[in-house]
Amino acid sequence: MEIEGGGGGGRDIEEGGGGSNDGLANNESSCSINSNVVRKGAYLVWQDLSVLLPSFGKGPTRRLLNGLNGFAQPGRIMAIMGPSGSGKSTLLDSLAGRLSGNLVMTGNVMINGKKRKLSYGGVAYVTQEDIFLGTLTIRETIKYSAQLRLPNNITKDEANDIIENTMMEMGLLDCADNIIGNWHFRGVSGGEKKRLSIALEILTQPQLLFLDEPTSGLDSASAFFATQVLKNVAYGGKTVIASIHQPSSEVFTLFDDLILLSGGETIYYGEAKMAVEFFADSGFPCPLRRNPSDHFLRCTNSDFDQVNATLMGSSGAIDIGKSNGLLTTTEIKQKLIQKYRCSKYAATVRNGLQEILSMGSEEGYEAENRGSKAGWIRQFSTLTRRSSINMSRDFGYYWLRIVVYIIVSVCVGTVFYNVGTDYNAILARGACGGFISGFMAFMSIGGFPCFIEEMKIFYKERLNGHYGVGVFILANFVSSLPFLIFMAFSSSAITYFTAKFRPGVFHFLYAALDLLISISVVESSMMVVASLVPNFLMGLIVGAGFIVRIYNSFSHRFTFSIITLRIYIIDQQILTKTEPNHLICL
Repeated sequence: MEIEGGGGGGRDIEEGGGGSNDGLANNESSCSINSNVVRKGAYLVWQDLSVLLPSFGKGPTRRLLNGLNGFAQPGRIMAIMGPSGSGKSTLLDSLAGRLSGNLVMTGNVMINGKKRKLSYGGVAYVTQEDIFLGTLTIRETIKYSAQLRLPNNITKDEANDIIENTMMEMGLLDCADNIIGNWHFRGVSGGEKKRLSIALEILTQPQLLFLDEPTSGLDSASAFFATQVLKNVAYGGKTVIASIHQPSSEVFTLFDDLILLSGGETIYYGEAKMAVEFFADSGFPCPLRRNPSDHFLRCTNSDFDQVNATLMGSSGAIDIGKSNGLLTTTEIKQKLIQKYRCSKYAATVRNGLQEILSMGSEEGYEAENRGSKAGWIRQFSTLTRRSSINMSRDFGYYWLRIVVYIIVSVCVGTVFYNVGTDYNAILARGACGGFISGFMAFMSIGGFPCFIEEMKIFYKERLNGHYGVGVFILANFVSSLPFLIFMAFSSSAITYFTAKFRPGVFHFLYAALDLLISISVVESSMMVVASLVPNFLMGLIVGAGFIVRIYNSFSHRFTFSIITLRIYIIDQQILTKTEPNHLICL
């Protein structure tokens, strides 16, 4: 993974840069890099990191992050906290190289003090949204993920041990054989889905693990045990960075380091256990029996300053105001920012940054090699099996369409039964073939919602480097081919022989093959549309149109008809269902 220092969404990690007054606030012993810490690992450093949202002439440019500095070490778990809109996810995406393309990033993000490309499996990212194939069980989801990511030299027994241990660590053994569930049938709970998201990414023990709101949707006990697992991962020499909104007091004690943001500025950066002391030294001590994270957010969330007068009677306002008068949260936040910049915490970070930069230049100091990923053939076979299971279990993907196709084919066959060969049969044969081909092509849109969900899986796994575009497209097509063959030949057989079209096996096979190719092209087009538009209605609009006689239209009006596949489908169906030598023309 590489992160571009100068733009959003890049993957290059740039070298360089000096420190600034903003940084990691550790005490003297923790800011220096401990020699006992495993030297082979990922030391993540960011200097003068800013993220801008250009307005493009529609208003002032927004500064989402403003000159942040700091580092994350192997063997420690870092929490990024702050109120809503403080820049937690933006900072996490910037460090992970997943910044949106409409954002501009400046500054330097470095691995081990220099530009380097991490080996496969070195970085993992747990998104806030839990994205899975809902037709699979938890065990199957982890198994297929392991087959896609673990090296080929790992035996089946070793892979099974890794899968079972991961499920045990995340408390998923009791629900391992339960269906996850999707948009049209219920499955496991939201907390179990969140734990599954974490389990999938810690499966390969990555050097750098990023998590966006890993405890959201979890009860207090599940959140504690999930964070404990992340702490164990960090103690294994890994670097763990998580954005978290409001952890419980027990979860907060598990964090080694804390960066507290508000409005894109650093309020505090250092050891998590020293944050309470920093707030007390700044004149805002945490009241007894209050969760420290709650206190930090009360002091830094300025969204409700306009209604502050109505809250003056609350215990929070009284606690803060006892030693500082009636200050608004904006004033408290600015005071904390200035206090931090002038504190010993911000001063010591520069020493830590320079020490990491010097360590990166030492001979023999390098990131741990994670080994090779699964081969192309293994990826293809795994994706094909997974897609086949998903398609066969999801009734709305193909089975419902097959039932509809058979019913419609029977209806059309009875309407055009033994259509004959006279003059009137010419139009009837064309109408029958055109209706069947057009209906089957149009009804392919019925699988669009299911395919959009599959595309979400593809985007997530591709960003994490599980596989490429080509193997996904080929595996998806191969897994869908049996369903397409059955639909094409069953519909063709019903209508072809009831309407008594051109006799002969060759003509029937030609008509069925033409219908199969037509449906395959439509399915491929649906894949392209699903990658470009996010919802079902947009996909339906893209494929909309009217049937007109092209030769009666001006050239500029039927340009898009040339690339419309339905015109070719209807032409071929008419040719295969008519026999000119036996038609009676009056």
